[in-house]
Amino acid sequence: MAHDSLSFIFLNAALMNNFVLALFLGLCPFLGVSGKLETAGPMGLATSFVMLVSSVCAYFINEILVAWDITFLRLIAYITVIASAVQLVEMTLKKFAPALFRALGIYLPLITTNCAILGLALFQTFKEYDFLQSLVYALGAGAGFTLAIMLMSGLREKLDLSDVPGIVRGAALSLMLGGLLSLSFMGFAGLGGGH
Repeated sequence: MAHDSLSFIFLNAALMNNFVLALFLGLCPFLGVSGKLETAGPMGLATSFVMLVSSVCAYFINEILVAWDITFLRLIAYITVIASAVQLVEMTLKKFAPALFRALGIYLPLITTNCAILGLALFQTFKEYDFLQSLVYALGAGAGFTLAIMLMSGLREKLDLSDVPGIVRGAALSLMLGGLLSLSFMGFAGLGGGH
């Protein structure tokens, strides 16, 4: 598999270098919103949408900053775009899905500070991806984030119905589950051909 092919870029972002389970970015919503499948899915989709918008904008912003030789403004420009995209998602959910807006609570505006989104913009810039590669990278990262949060929420819902010792209930169990999921995703590292 060529390391610059679109399928490799997608799989790399979704599985091999999953932002949550391999790079440990975006752990706040991963642990906070993954209690129920009904909130985890929409949170994954909202984060994926913000990743996609941020990736497209970051590509064009980087082109402008490089052309004007003001790349030192890259970080602040990316943060501004991410905050604007999150506001768009927040206003849309508040208008069209108020129950979901309330269910996501504080975690929806916290997408702004989700380091996975900023990491996506910075990684694609430093990897010097072209527009199509950046788009596929964002789709893969969003799919990987959604997959991780859905897996975690499914496990947590299943364990809520189980007889779990009191000493490991709550945050301790969530962290152990996250660690086990992360270990299982390490198996995908071999798909990269040793790179």
